[in-house]
Amino acid sequence: MSSSPNPERHSPPTASSTAVLPAGLTCAQVHVVAAGFLALFSIVGFALYGLPFFYDFMVKEYGWTRTQVTSGNAYSKLIVGPVFGFIAGWMVDRFGPRRIMLSGIVMAGLALMGLSYSTTLAMFYFFYLFNALGYVFGGPLPNQVLLSRWFTQGRGKAMGIAYLGIGIGGAIVPLLANYLNHQLGWQGAIRTLGMLMIVIAFPLAYFVRESPGDKSTAAPKQEAVPIAHVFRSGAFYLLAIGSMCSIGAVGGTMQNLKLFLSLDQQLDQGKIAEVLSLVLVGSIGGRLLMGWLADKFPKKYVMLLIYSIVACAIPLLFYASNSAALSAFAIFFGIGLGGDYMIIPLMAADLFGVRVLGRLMGVILTADGVAEALSPMMVAAIRDSTASYAWGFSILIALAATGAAAVALLPGPSRKSVEP
Repeated sequence: MSSSPNPERHSPPTASSTAVLPAGLTCAQVHVVAAGFLALFSIVGFALYGLPFFYDFMVKEYGWTRTQVTSGNAYSKLIVGPVFGFIAGWMVDRFGPRRIMLSGIVMAGLALMGLSYSTTLAMFYFFYLFNALGYVFGGPLPNQVLLSRWFTQGRGKAMGIAYLGIGIGGAIVPLLANYLNHQLGWQGAIRTLGMLMIVIAFPLAYFVRESPGDKSTAAPKQEAVPIAHVFRSGAFYLLAIGSMCSIGAVGGTMQNLKLFLSLDQQLDQGKIAEVLSLVLVGSIGGRLLMGWLADKFPKKYVMLLIYSIVACAIPLLFYASNSAALSAFAIFFGIGLGGDYMIIPLMAADLFGVRVLGRLMGVILTADGVAEALSPMMVAAIRDSTASYAWGFSILIALAATGAAAVALLPGPSRKSVEP
C-alpha cells in the first residue's frame, strides 16, 4: 500500500501501526476494519438508508405529509447533534471509541424496533431521537477515529474498505426491506431490520482493541491535546462549510428519493428498490475508487472531484421519467455518495492530525448533521407547497456546487494549513 501524501503531524506513527503494512495487514488491523465495516453496514447502511424506504408507507397509512416523515430525521439530528456531537467526540478522544461504538449499535437497533410500533408523530419523533443517538455514538465518528489510530500508511484504503459497509448495507436494505415488507408487512420489516443491526454489528465491535498499543479491550485514557489552534484556522471553516453543503445535498436527495419515485413518478416498489440499490452499489465503487485515489493523490483534489460528481449527478433527476437517465443518476450519484462521507475524516486528519480527530469530527459531524437534517425537510416542504420537486432539487444542486467551491479554496498540498 502507498503512503498518504502528508505525514501525521501531531503524533508520529508507531512501529506496530506501520511496520507491518508493507508485508500486509496484521490480524488486529483486519479485525478493526471488519468491525468498522459491520458497524457502518448496520447503523448507516441499514438505518440511514433503510428508513426512507418506508416513508411512503407512512404517508399512505397514517396520512402524514412528506415534511412530517422527513422531519423525524431533521428534528432528531438538530437536537442530538449539537448536544451530543462534541461530547461524543470528547469521549472518544478521552476513553477510546470501543465502548462508545457498542452503546451506539444497541441504541440504533432498539430505535428501529421502536419505530415499527410508532403510530403517532410523538412516538415517531421519540424513537428517531434514539436513532440519531445511535448514529452519533456508533456510526462514522468512532469508526473514523478507530481506523485513523490503527492506520497511518494506507489510511485511505482502510477507510474505503470499512466504508464499503455503508454501500453494501445500503444496497442490500431496499431489496431486503421490500422482501420483508411482502412477508411481514412494513412495520414487521422495520422491526426485523433493527434486530439484525444488533446481531450483525455488536459481536465483532465488542472484542476490538482501541489502538495498536492497547493490549486489552479496556480503554486507556489519552492525554488531551489542545484543539484551540484548529478553530483559529481558516481551513477548518472551509472544510466545515464544504462538507455541510455537500452532505446537505446528498442527504436532501436520498431522504426524498423514495417519496419522489413512488408518489411523484409512480414507479412500483420493486423498481424503486432496484434504483435505490443501484445508488448504493455505485457508492461501493465510489468508496473503493476514492479511497485508492486518496492514497495516491492530494486529498483536496479527491474531495473536489467527489463534490463535483454530486453536483453534476442531481440534475439527472429532472429526467427521471427516462429509464436511462434514472440509471445514470443512480450510478454517478452513488459514486459521489460513496466518497462523500469517507473523504471528510481523511481530509481532517491530513490537515490537523489524529490526536484531535475525535473532537474535531464531533464538531464537523454535528455541523454536517444540521445540514443533513434541514435539507431533506426543506426540500419536502417545498414539494408540499409547490406540488413539484423542481425548486428543491435546484437548491440541492446549488448546495453541492457551493461545497465544491469551498473545497477548492482549501490549502494546497504543498502548504501546511495548521501548526499547533
